[in-house]
Amino acid sequence: MIRGLMTDEEWAIFAPFLITASSRGGRPPMNHRHRLDGILWICRTGAPWRDLPAAFGRWNSVWKQFRRWCESGVWDLLLQALADGGGTLDMLQMIDSTIVRAHRCAAGEKTEEQNQALGRSRGGFSTKIHVRCNAAGLPIGVVLSEGEAHDVTAYDGLMQQRDSDPGAMLADKGYDSDAIRHDLRDSGATPEIPSRSNRKVQYSISKPLYALRSRIECFIGHLKEQRRIATRYDKLATSFVGFVLLGCIRIWARFVHRAWSSRGHTWGKSPSKLITPTSRPLCSNTIPTG
Repeated sequence: MIRGLMTDEEWAIFAPFLITASSRGGRPPMNHRHRLDGILWICRTGAPWRDLPAAFGRWNSVWKQFRRWCESGVWDLLLQALADGGGTLDMLQMIDSTIVRAHRCAAGEKTEEQNQALGRSRGGFSTKIHVRCNAAGLPIGVVLSEGEAHDVTAYDGLMQQRDSDPGAMLADKGYDSDAIRHDLRDSGATPEIPSRSNRKVQYSISKPLYALRSRIECFIGHLKEQRRIATRYDKLATSFVGFVLLGCIRIWARFVHRAWSSRGHTWGKSPSKLITPTSRPLCSNTIPTG
């Protein structure tokens, strides 16, 4: 028995985005759930593709399907569809980053156009994952950069990923930048960012509100429980961010299942409506305060 397989509830979220009619015609896909289970097994265990259990099919076929999905952008689309159901949770947002050590097998794919988000430091190759979360600590944006890049360099990329201006933005001292503070205020948001000790003008923050930033730290901890994310083995940035987005989507799926079940609904009632931009929010009408 293989642990960690998708539940029917999780597959109900993935299925509308993965099972689509081909423009070239032919038979409809019949084994997408099987292959996605294999991809998620690789993500959870961190094993090489060639060690994929035979129960999931040929490893090369599963890998090729994973690459097709990554290049199609379906993971970004699915994550944004889930974020659209967050409702008022977007009123409070937070940003943070975490560094991932890259294995030596991840090196060697540098091109003139891009460096595959690999940076070199005294500790070796590394990649930094920048995340943007809502009030519940659920991801609504992901950006990769070199490991040695400063946190503020990914701010614009994170804010461009989702057109949803927050009422307040939580971040640590690494984001204490005049440019970031001005951008947030121009969009109507309150920057809850502590000041660096060497700043001439010190800004105050709301400590009860800033305490909620622990939720994004908890999310990062849960995300890095996936061993393929905790250590980078992929040469291509598109493959590595594909695993990161899959980890984000599974965390969202658990939240969606709990929210839907708490309303007394069953998954037989068109679960795909949960993750469309026109569906009603899955959260309460108030931002959680503790």
